[in-house]
Amino acid sequence: MTTLSAGLEFPAIRPTENYSVMVACDLDQTLIYSANSMALRCSDNAAPALVVAEVYEGAPISFMTRTAWNVLERLVHGAIFVPVTTRTVQQFRRVNIPGRNRGYAVTTNGAVLLHDGVPDAGWTYLIQGAVADNCAPLEEVYDHLLGPTKPAAVLRGRVAENTFVYCIVERNELSVGYLEELSAWCHERGWKTSMQGRKLYCVPSPVSKEAALAEIRRRHPVDVLVAAGDSKLDAGILQLADAAIRPAHGELDEAAFHLANLCVTSTSGIVAGEEILRVAAAYIRSQVMT
Repeated sequence: MTTLSAGLEFPAIRPTENYSVMVACDLDQTLIYSANSMALRCSDNAAPALVVAEVYEGAPISFMTRTAWNVLERLVHGAIFVPVTTRTVQQFRRVNIPGRNRGYAVTTNGAVLLHDGVPDAGWTYLIQGAVADNCAPLEEVYDHLLGPTKPAAVLRGRVAENTFVYCIVERNELSVGYLEELSAWCHERGWKTSMQGRKLYCVPSPVSKEAALAEIRRRHPVDVLVAAGDSKLDAGILQLADAAIRPAHGELDEAAFHLANLCVTSTSGIVAGEEILRVAAAYIRSQVMT
């Protein structure tokens, strides 16, 4: 595991004449940030210029630094850029960033594969079949998580596109061992869990970002896959990647997640999103110039 720095040297890969790179990037708390997750650690007059990346009901709610936006604009012309998110299709369509509707995107944690903004019905059919064959029903998990016996710390929940459950929790008020017990209960039923800030996710195991990303790479083979993400639901795409990056915050950072080919940003919060894109762009340039 390597901490990023200005002098970081990437593994040398000898490019071919048609050398190609795919950059797959998680969105929330990796590429875009809410006002509450920016974690700016500088004086107000030294704060980076920001660009609005998402508007909801007329109000800006997600942001990137201006530098990150500019780097991403260049990156989408030098690589195949794939946004990868647990957001539903509707939530994803609120996000306005360079490359959003160009090529493939992974939404709903891998249950939906978009191509030029249009859901791939064949992929959804395959995933739904795998869930039906291998996982407990959604209703059983929902009732366990949000039924009459739910802890008071679990405040409210929703079902995302009839695929998985997520809820808002008071994390500090959860009983000791609750998350571990829930994870074990879900695992026995073919589901997995992820705790991201105040959001607790329960997702069928076949619904994964890495499965959808592997399908995209099968359809569009590339020489190198670069991937970035911050949560346990992103671990699979980092393991799939030839070069993996995670920010120095979030669920994976709390777990000290590492891989031999993994780099960790030297910054956290919204500035880490900028660093991730700088590294991905530098990686592309370094390989092309090798």
